[in-house]
Amino acid sequence: MSKKAVVLYSGGLDSTTCMAIARAEGFTPYAMSFAYGQRHSVELEKAKRHAGLLGAADHQLVEIDLRRIGGSALTSETAVPKDGVKEGEIPVTYVPARNTIFLSFALGWAEVLGAFDIYIGVNALDYSGYPDCRPEYIAAFETLANLATRAGVEKTGCYRIHTPLIELSKAQIIEKGLALGVDYALTHSCYDPTPEGVACGECDSCRLRLKGFREAGIPDPVEYVRRKE
Repeated sequence: MSKKAVVLYSGGLDSTTCMAIARAEGFTPYAMSFAYGQRHSVELEKAKRHAGLLGAADHQLVEIDLRRIGGSALTSETAVPKDGVKEGEIPVTYVPARNTIFLSFALGWAEVLGAFDIYIGVNALDYSGYPDCRPEYIAAFETLANLATRAGVEKTGCYRIHTPLIELSKAQIIEKGLALGVDYALTHSCYDPTPEGVACGECDSCRLRLKGFREAGIPDPVEYVRRKE
């Protein structure tokens, strides 16, 4: 019997690839998604429809309202930038403490499931400068996980935070996913889609995605309002 792993799954390109990698590495994925008040909630519809198709044994959709604290263009009416992100700056699309919140929920579910492996699709190369996507952050959370849990204290298990995409370019992520049979038409990446769920093509997430497909030499299968490459 394969081991269980909790996979943080947004319905986006990276987390979908992460799910495929977890399966390829011999884990049964337990997918966890978050409705946190994000303006691009169309990704959740993708997640709900496709988690089972991607091999998840179970799918938890956690509802938390981060709009109540704001601080991000993704959880407020602040405009999503469409002219790129300046190097060295943390953009307004950063959601305060988001990965810490998500990983905490994932850790709680892992305790209940008896799982010791958590997958998260963070990336330190083709990303938008978010502080909670860095290797040192992940290492710190893994230390916390083994300090703050029953299994960690009783030495009956050791928690691992898997970040298989962290050192890959977006093109390499896409190539890896395709080799594992990922259908990227089932994913959504845009921060500011139309009401019908069509990707804008101009936000930083769209730019990074389109750049990855271009560098991989593969057409992106999703629809865009504009393809800002």
